[in-house]
Parts: sequence; structure tokens; C-alpha cells
Amino acid sequence: MINRELIRIKLVQVLYSYLQKGSHNPDACEKELLLSLDKAYDLYNYLLMLMVEVSRMSVRMLEVHENRSKKLKDGIVWSHKFVDNRFIIQLESNRQLRDYCLEHELSWADHETFVRDLYNKVEQSDFYKNYMEAQTSSYEEDREIWRLIYRHLIVGNEELSELLEDTNVYWNDDKTIVDTFVLKTINRFKEDSTSTHPLMPEYRTDADLDFAKKLLYRAIMGQEHFNELISSTTRKWDFKRIALMDRIILQLGLAEITTFPNIPLSVSINEYVDLAKMYSTPKSDKYINATLDAISKRLIEEGKLVKEETNNQ
Repeated sequence: MINRELIRIKLVQVLYSYLQKGSHNPDACEKELLLSLDKAYDLYNYLLMLMVEVSRMSVRMLEVHENRSKKLKDGIVWSHKFVDNRFIIQLESNRQLRDYCLEHELSWADHETFVRDLYNKVEQSDFYKNYMEAQTSSYEEDREIWRLIYRHLIVGNEELSELLEDTNVYWNDDKTIVDTFVLKTINRFKEDSTSTHPLMPEYRTDADLDFAKKLLYRAIMGQEHFNELISSTTRKWDFKRIALMDRIILQLGLAEITTFPNIPLSVSINEYVDLAKMYSTPKSDKYINATLDAISKRLIEEGKLVKEETNNQ
């Protein structure tokens, strides 16, 4: 699940903290990075479990409605369609999700009010009403209603974002990326999926974990060299006046550009320009783009940098 986009975000956060504290312990910094990435995977499982909790709330509310109708003898027959939704039954019975949440003590028990409010929003939504009005549904429709619930009521939910930030400090800025993986996970379920259906692994390959460790180490150990490159490129601007966040983004960008020849230069520069837009000043993206581009061209001209896309030109 953890991709390089998320890794770069975490590296910016961890390196910023590392430099602000004046730390000189790369091993401690790596430990913090890996913990931060682990917590992102916690969030992935936690958000999957949120859907299960909303479904469980629907079961409880259905029982309340049925008991009330029984006492009033009003003759209302309440539909079980939503609680019998085949996709959510699969998700609730998924062993990987259940075992992970138990092992890492991930629970929505302390947020019952939020779950109830979210379920009420589900009931009020047009897509839920349309789903419930149909007498029957295919498996694809059962899965689709939950994709719509997640996309429209969980993605972009500001109350949920605040709750997550209060729950775990590592989850700041994670949700937007994790949301995409939850939606992909929903789409990967099939009608014949069993309780052993695999969820996304924490890392797609060992190469991504290796990328995170190598990039952090290279950024820290090459800091002095990268600062010299930046200073020599921005001679009209005192290096000390460059914002710390800009220096960190440049440091990581140069570390990636010089350490991973298989990553095209344009890809690396674009990634760090996007990080500047996310974390730094309004003009930082143009500065980051121009500086990384200028340094890269100079290193290529001096024969100190060889990139795959350069070879292809």
C-alpha cells in the first residue's frame, strides 16, 4: 500500500523534525520514519474498519426499528437489504483486517457518536435511498453502494479528519493518499471473495522500503554536499535566508536525483515541486523547480550525473 509518494511526504516530515531538533542520530531518524510509515498502514486498516462499524450500527438501528414496530404493532416490515449487503459481510469477516485491528488495538469503540452520525448521513443520502428502493441487487451493486458511501461521506469528511488527527499525530496529511487505497481495496473484492481475501500489503515490494531507507540516509549524509550545490546555484541569495522547508525539499530532491539513476529526472523534480506546493510558501514550487533543474543540468554537463531519460534522448 505504501507508495513512493507517501514515502516522500513522510521523509519531508521526519527530516524537518530531525533538523529542527538539531539531531545527529540517523538511526533514530530512520526509526521515526519507519514508525510513521507503519502508522499510515494502521490508518488504512482503521478506515476499512470504519465501514464495518457503520454496518454494525445499521444492524443495531434496524433492531431498534423492528422492536419499536413490534411494540406498536404498526405492521411495518423493515428491509434487511443493507445489513445483508454481501460486500460488507465479506469485509467484516476478512481475517487479515480482523487480526490486524486486534493486534494493533484499532477500534472505533470510543467514537460511537461519530459512527452513528455517519450512519445517519448514509440513510439520508440519495444513493442509499435508490439502493434500498430496488427490490434486489447484484453483488456489483452491493459493492458499489459502499464505494459511494466511502467516496461521498468519508473522503473529504472534515469531522473525520479532525478526529483522526486527535487520535494519532502520525495521521496528519495521510488520509488523502490512504483514501485512494481504500477505494482500490473495495474495487478488488469479488463475489467469490472469501475470508482470506488479501488486502493490500504494507509495502508493495521490498524495493519501496529500500527506497525509503536509502533516500533518508543519503539526504542526511550528503547534507553538506547538497547545501554547497544549492549555495553555488543561488549565489544572489544568502543560503541562510532560504526557508528551512525549501532546503529540506531541495536536499531530498538532490538525494533522490543523485542516488536513484533509474528514476527519470523529470519524475523526481515534479514530485518535489508538488511537495513544495503542499508544505512551503506560494512561490517555493517555482524556486524548487528552477534550482533542481539548474543543478541537475550542471551535474550532467560535468559528467557527474547519468539518468536513464538522459540516455534515451
